[in-house]
Amino acid sequence: MRVSLAGWTDSRFDVAWGEVTGAVGDTVTVLPIVVAVAALTDLSLARLLLGFGVFQVVWGLWYGHPMSVEPMKALAALVIAGGLSTGEYVAAGLLAGVALLVVGRTGTLGRLAPYVGEPVVRGIQVGVALILLRTGVTTGLQAPSLAALALVVALGAIVAGYHEVAALAVLGLGAALALATAGPITPRIPAPTLLDPAALSFSRNAVGATVGQLAMTVGNAAVATSLLVEEYFDAEASPDDLSTSMGAMNLLAVPLGAMPMCHGSGGVAGKYAFGARTATSNLVLGGLYLLLAVVAVDAVAAFPMAVLGVVLVLVALELGRAGVDTPDPLLTGVVGVTALFVNVGVAFGVGIVGYYALGRIRGDED
Repeated sequence: MRVSLAGWTDSRFDVAWGEVTGAVGDTVTVLPIVVAVAALTDLSLARLLLGFGVFQVVWGLWYGHPMSVEPMKALAALVIAGGLSTGEYVAAGLLAGVALLVVGRTGTLGRLAPYVGEPVVRGIQVGVALILLRTGVTTGLQAPSLAALALVVALGAIVAGYHEVAALAVLGLGAALALATAGPITPRIPAPTLLDPAALSFSRNAVGATVGQLAMTVGNAAVATSLLVEEYFDAEASPDDLSTSMGAMNLLAVPLGAMPMCHGSGGVAGKYAFGARTATSNLVLGGLYLLLAVVAVDAVAAFPMAVLGVVLVLVALELGRAGVDTPDPLLTGVVGVTALFVNVGVAFGVGIVGYYALGRIRGDED
């Protein structure tokens, strides 16, 4: 992994309003998923937010330009939906960390990427979206009237032209209701706690989930992010560099109570679209996450599940919208449906076989 910190010698940090608004662009799916994982598992919201805050700052300083830090969405969707236990979820994050570190350090990710075709990556994204959609609808139906109120807020944001932040608007509604229920906030600095190895579950389920996550990570978090960084910021961050940093991040953070994290083209594009042009946006967002880690912990237990269901539906629709932008809708659809009804690991295998078979057929036809 290259030694960077180029920001200290280049003008890669700037004080501008666009850096503040740009920070919002990387929270559109991050905060809803983090809150959902904390609400539906026994993981600590404070430690999850602490992990995101620290690594927003770390990668901003390291790369010297806006860099995303996002949840590993395939793993998060599965633990939210109950398809993974907490022990399996954490184990899968560690497995993904080891795999990403190895392929990044050995320089093999760039050679592997062509074998994971775009329709396969998009199919896994569609599958994750379908899993979140099913969970969101089921959760929202627990209290239909409250879910309807959340939908009104979401539709209001969309009609006003702010569809990108509709999920954050609903999340704000849920936070307000939770704070009203939870009462006065007691700020507390979260202390990292070392993971109990006995809680880990390296099951077949965890391995399959890791395989599906890596399919998304190779295409979206490494290759696509590398291309966007070059296009938007005229900077270099190779897929292998990104893989190495993601592997190191998970092996350092997950044992201390953070959730499995990755980079992502969506987060980079979001930051850019909202005005971020320098790594200052990472410092701003890191500070925001650290502040939330201190003050927002008391509210998570009181967060209304029906509102959370609507948040998950909105996140699912956003992920699905990205997933359907595919050169092979049939293969993408098959992979997505397989992920929903079987599991993401099997879906990845089906996708690889289908992608290879279609390539051979089209090659023979030529």
